[in-house]
Amino acid sequence: MVESLETNADEALMLAYANGQAAAFETLYDRHKLRLWRYLFRNTGNHALADDLGQDVWFAVVDAAPAYQVKAKFTTWLFTLAHHKLVDHWRGRKHQISLDEDSPEAMQLAETLFAHSGFEPERLQGRKDLAQALLAALADLPADQRAAFLLQAEGDMSVADIASATGVPQETAKTRLRYARAKLRQSLEVLV
Repeated sequence: MVESLETNADEALMLAYANGQAAAFETLYDRHKLRLWRYLFRNTGNHALADDLGQDVWFAVVDAAPAYQVKAKFTTWLFTLAHHKLVDHWRGRKHQISLDEDSPEAMQLAETLFAHSGFEPERLQGRKDLAQALLAALADLPADQRAAFLLQAEGDMSVADIASATGVPQETAKTRLRYARAKLRQSLEVLV
């Protein structure tokens, strides 16, 4: 039974979970936990906070299961929940990101931003520098542009889905993405 669940579409798995198949939730969780965590981490810059918010999102999925209806892709729905959890978090607290260039977390961050490439150890510092520059550039983006960019990059969401998740018109979402990409490109061109 589990093998057949692994090949099911996310929406079918969520409906199966809503009907009492716990293994369906496990399959969904395994498929999306890393992408969701990266999205949260790249918005917060804090491992523990990304863990906490991720847990909140998964609890929200569990809580919403009985009423779940397929109205969009599961990932759109999931990342919309994540976006709302982030908004709720930032409303309750002022956002501050601090990057310590010599910390072990900064090294781990470089590894999470770039897939293992097989580069030799001496190139790790270059990857770390580029990862820090990318995070700094992301942090410098206005919150609405950063959210739109990360929803597309991590959530694999379309412009229409981003507009729906953030509650703005589609043209606004498209503009936010365009400005975010331009600012990131400009910030990173200095390094390349």
